[in-house]
Amino acid sequence: MADSYHHGNLRQALIDAGIRIINGNGEESLSLRKAAAACNVSHAAPYAHFKDKNELLDAMKKSVTDSFTAELENAVKGAGSADEALIAMGRTYISFFSRNPDYFMFLFGKQNISAHLQMNKENKDDYPPFLLLRKYYEKHLKENGIKLSTKEQEIELIKTWAIVHGMASLACMKGVATSFDWNEPDERLIT
Repeated sequence: MADSYHHGNLRQALIDAGIRIINGNGEESLSLRKAAAACNVSHAAPYAHFKDKNELLDAMKKSVTDSFTAELENAVKGAGSADEALIAMGRTYISFFSRNPDYFMFLFGKQNISAHLQMNKENKDDYPPFLLLRKYYEKHLKENGIKLSTKEQEIELIKTWAIVHGMASLACMKGVATSFDWNEPDERLIT
């Protein structure tokens, strides 16, 4: 993310500036004026894209979610099986956030994410990347003839998510050095 706007996509520059502001000082410190200052544009410029702070906040969450979801969906396109899709999603999850640590901090530290584990219940507010994980996890069970109780499925699903999320968290932490290239995570880590 750039430190200031340089004649490109001002809307995205304001979104990225807003994420940095929230990550650094909390949501209460965000304003359209501060986002404009961070982009070195006039205080009026953000109003061409957002009517107020809440609209900017919504756009920030949507931007990160849409980018993350698109990368996960791209990762599973060529997968021949659910197992391959889950591995590809895990690698992409880690890589996406290692390239975008501000997004990780913003999304999982500052926003409300819904992820209901109930395998037999649809929740329209669930986070789209989580729904994609759940879809391929259910496919994995079916393709491999794995019979688990609903409770066991839910526990395995959260464990699967937690492993990959934990690795992404490590990849985003400043001051944590590992021998792994988080942009190309070793397949053995997530199988």
